[in-house]
Amino acid sequence: MCPSERNLSRPADFKSAFEVIDADRDGKISREDLRRFYAGFSNGFDDDEMIGTMISMADSNRDGFVEYEEFERVLGGSRKKASGFGVMEDVFKVMDKDADGKLSHDDLKSYMNWAGFSASDEDIKAMIRLGGGDENEGVSFHGLLNILAVDFAG
Repeated sequence: MCPSERNLSRPADFKSAFEVIDADRDGKISREDLRRFYAGFSNGFDDDEMIGTMISMADSNRDGFVEYEEFERVLGGSRKKASGFGVMEDVFKVMDKDADGKLSHDDLKSYMNWAGFSASDEDIKAMIRLGGGDENEGVSFHGLLNILAVDFAG
């Protein structure tokens, strides 16, 4: 799972992040997918109204789900906001179990396992390095964005 150097120059997309949140792998994010995503962490989040609001904000075709194009539009558009990356910052906070502002080896390993992705310790170390982080300190929010921008398939 260690990405090649040639993938680092590809334009950013959010497919990896989408696939992590799409728990049932049906190609769209539902309320249940978001509930599962947030429930996987110690600060579990199960506010149905807030989850509904998240879906509504991204669901431009009003079918009750967030397809990849809608997900990408919301995340890509959030780059223009003063706060930076909006939704991705929230994702980072959920993954950062100890709230220290860095994703440690344990944070990433725990999340990958919860999301159903097989990742060895070496894979996690490679992800941290790819994100510009240190194995002892972990990876920052912007490092996570670097990790997600890599096309692992290609």
